[in-house]
Amino acid sequence: MAGQNTLTFTDASWDADVLQSDKPVLVDFWATWCGPCRMIAPTVDALADEYAGRVKIGKLDVDSNPEAPGRYGVRGIPTLLVFKGGQVVAQKVGAAGKADLQALIDAHIS
Repeated sequence: MAGQNTLTFTDASWDADVLQSDKPVLVDFWATWCGPCRMIAPTVDALADEYAGRVKIGKLDVDSNPEAPGRYGVRGIPTLLVFKGGQVVAQKVGAAGKADLQALIDAHIS
């Protein structure tokens, strides 16, 4: 269901894929049963294609990977966090439009 450039993050690969990334990372915390998560999925996939090579964009299933959401206080989904240099630099909770997510990302591309 994910786009060809949309990554799948897990608790096991979290540090290597997200915290140690040399590029900004947008993580979409989601679950299969979440309607708003499914609603924004095509937008996240489109952004992953548009920002390929400049930003890592992917999804983390909160049901299968409870550690990372717990570490960052994710209480509602969808929650989108932008990481840069291993730190959270931006967040958006709830379904967001493409322009809002682009602005979130663009603010952290150097």
